Amino acid sequence: MLDIRDVAEAFPPGEFIKDELEARAWTQEDLAEITGLPSPVISNIINTKRAISPDIASSLAAAFGTTAQFWMNLETSYQLFTENRADISISRKARLFALAPIKEMTKRGWVKETEDLNTLEERVLKFLERSSINEESTPVYAAKKSSVTANPSQVAWVCRAKKIVKGIHAARFSKKSLADTLAKLRELRKNPEDVRLVPKILAEGGIRLVLIEGLSKGRIDGATFWLDEYSPVIVLSMRYDRIDHFWFVLSHELDHVANLDALGGKPILDVDLVGNNAIPFEDKTDIEKRADHFAEDFLVGKNEIEHFIARFRPLYSKQRIKNFSTRIGVHPAIVLGQLQHRKEIDWSHSREMLVKVRDILISSVLTDGWGHIIPSDM
Repeated sequence: MLDIRDVAEAFPPGEFIKDELEARAWTQEDLAEITGLPSPVISNIINTKRAISPDIASSLAAAFGTTAQFWMNLETSYQLFTENRADISISRKARLFALAPIKEMTKRGWVKETEDLNTLEERVLKFLERSSINEESTPVYAAKKSSVTANPSQVAWVCRAKKIVKGIHAARFSKKSLADTLAKLRELRKNPEDVRLVPKILAEGGIRLVLIEGLSKGRIDGATFWLDEYSPVIVLSMRYDRIDHFWFVLSHELDHVANLDALGGKPILDVDLVGNNAIPFEDKTDIEKRADHFAEDFLVGKNEIEHFIARFRPLYSKQRIKNFSTRIGVHPAIVLGQLQHRKEIDWSHSREMLVKVRDILISSVLTDGWGHIIPSDM
């Protein structure tokens, strides 16, 4: 009599039937004749195309001198083993999809699509620069005082930036080059068309700039990291296509560069800098508060804007904003954005001033997104 304790759970019941037939020198047809089961039924069981039912188990038990329970146990063990293998695959895929926004990444061409799970996992881990799916390593962004780790969409966005920015040429960065760069940038705040000059000026000053369209759950406005001690990188998402947003986020990131933030460490991600869902100033880290103050003063001098507020609050008419902008040499939308940032006016105020600049900027900067696809080898 066969003993269930000798059964390897990975073996289908048909294997045991074949062993018994060989031991007795029976053919499948002999077993069909003995049990009264159709020959195709015997063949399908042996070839794992059909499961053993209780009535078939009873017939096999009578033929081989076992119990029906033995054959049912074999069938159940095999089915559970098969299902467990499927569950392991599902579990692996679930962990992979929790690690990164796979669908968006393949759609954007960041990772080549494949039906093979092993290949997909290998490509995603290579993209994320991880040694295993269980490795715990995500960049931290410095927006809030409380410890916050980046979500999968944010991690993927930064990893994409790291990969493509190496193709940008820039001069050697220094504190002196930064001072010259800032002076040149100040001259471009008035005319929207002048934003096309920004990437070149930054590169001449040693700063690489790249635009990457955000992922659906990213909410990133910008990021700063370093390739080495002489190669800072600024990445913008252009989440809001408006001139004031562009200049504020760029200026904010420039402060991170000026203070060597993220040098030798993880990238700094700036999330929800502006808009109705912007992180309250009082909830930000000291680093982020400093960057905000720098951006405000770079775009519209602190004394100038405070004098304007003190003089006209709360009657900020469109004409007054335009007159003030002309006097200080910046685009009216930049003044508007600063008033919004200071919560002096609502974000919906004078939206016709908010000129779009993304398409202008795309013409002169390395761009990934909005129909521009950079080939990937992954």
